[in-house]
Amino acid sequence: MFQRIIDGFSASAGTTVRLTSLAAGAAFALFITTCFLCAAAFISVLEKYGPVQACLAGAGIFFLLTLTAAGSYWGYKRQMQKRARIAAERAAKSAASSMLADPMLVATGLQIVRAIGIKRLLPILAIGGVALGIMASRAGVPDEAAAEPAE
Repeated sequence: MFQRIIDGFSASAGTTVRLTSLAAGAAFALFITTCFLCAAAFISVLEKYGPVQACLAGAGIFFLLTLTAAGSYWGYKRQMQKRARIAAERAAKSAASSMLADPMLVATGLQIVRAIGIKRLLPILAIGGVALGIMASRAGVPDEAAAEPAE
């Protein structure tokens, strides 16, 4: 049984190493290609316009590449923050619903109701509901004392 797990892990690790080395080779080849293209563009602009313009053209191209990379990084970062926020909201909803679905919590609640009695518990629940409603309605209202300037 363990031999299968080890063999699966070995095969997976071997595949990962091969793919990683292939990606590294492709990235290196792309880097060399980019270097030669930049050199060709530099020489072309150098022969036609001069050394200063050739350097400025190269700087402009790399500046545009930098702006593109920064923009894609910024977009990726915002997307990750959005995903994290959605995941946190789902986790909060899941935690609240799982707490009410917990059999131990339901059993404890039923024991409390039996011990206190439904007739005594109804007024306490009604007062608690009203207090919760008042707190929920005041959560959206800004504090008036904080809004007025101090004299």
